[in-house]
Amino acid sequence: MEDSGLKQTGETTGVWRTLDASANRCAEALRVLEDALRFALEDAHLARELKAVRHDLAVVLAQEELRQRQRLRDVSGDVGAGMPAPRTPARTDLAGLVAANAARGAQALRSLEETSRVVVPQVTAAFEALRYRLYTLERAALTAVTSRDSLADVRLCVLVETGATADGFAALIADLLTAGVGMIQLRDKATDLPQLCCRATAALSQIRRHAESTGQPRCLLIINDRVDVAVATGADGVHLGDTDLPLPLARRVAGPRLLVGRTAHTIEEARQAVLEGADYLGVGPCFPSATKDFSRFAPESFLRSVADEISLPAFAIGGITPERIDQLLALGLTRIAVADAVTGADAPGAAAQQFSQQLTAHLKPPTASVP
Repeated sequence: MEDSGLKQTGETTGVWRTLDASANRCAEALRVLEDALRFALEDAHLARELKAVRHDLAVVLAQEELRQRQRLRDVSGDVGAGMPAPRTPARTDLAGLVAANAARGAQALRSLEETSRVVVPQVTAAFEALRYRLYTLERAALTAVTSRDSLADVRLCVLVETGATADGFAALIADLLTAGVGMIQLRDKATDLPQLCCRATAALSQIRRHAESTGQPRCLLIINDRVDVAVATGADGVHLGDTDLPLPLARRVAGPRLLVGRTAHTIEEARQAVLEGADYLGVGPCFPSATKDFSRFAPESFLRSVADEISLPAFAIGGITPERIDQLLALGLTRIAVADAVTGADAPGAAAQQFSQQLTAHLKPPTASVP
């Protein structure tokens, strides 16, 4: 009986030491993630969400029942201290840094969850909840990093109606591709489904031929509303409004390949879209439009908040003209989505080039003056 008691005491001590090591490991990983999101990605929204997870962990660990773990800490007696890892995840870029530390944090939280069941089961549910919050933030952070990189050169999205004749539609797509438009969205509420599929397939063929013949980056084709059409035709993505399939369900249909964009009319909608895994945002409506009636417009405070706190690519939309670009740039929005201002112009390609030049000129660093 005496030996059994000593063994039980030793086992309990080991559990407490495991809990302590996992707590330290998790806190370290969360701090690295928060700093990466704050300083490297410069995403105030995700950094704030990660900070909340880190602080909530600290609150749990500060409970009286968990403090004795520190009294059992024995760094010199840790048999794993200094044990080299044969392989570690690559940290050669921001995505690798985020992925590696998110994995470290999640593993530590799982260890906290399991070990706490033995000695302090009343806090187990809190560790589990934190682990799931971290999973959500990991997805959002990695999506933000990859979207920022993959859409870095996409500043102009042109919304195209599909009701024109086949020849007229093909001519418009050709003009946009020649002008170097990085994203085309097929949007037509009035067209029937077979024609939308036909136009999407035709546009994709043109886009691929143009990229092959010019060696330029391939323009992205986005389907408005219809994730099924995007999947079936092989388009690059789908754009969802607030009356379309909810983003998490659309992702189940779209799979991992397709871009999923989401329209946001408030900063709360924008933040939620980020957490749900949107690849980019459409924000607005910014101004009165020739193609769509709006009951209300996005206030400048909302547009500025998106630019200030969300790193996910965001396209301003709604009534944008060349004369209004500077107003959007002053708010921090450097991407736009336009329809009639390009497609209704006498020379759509030239109109698209004008928009692109205004946007890219803003991105160029100022030329150093010669003394």
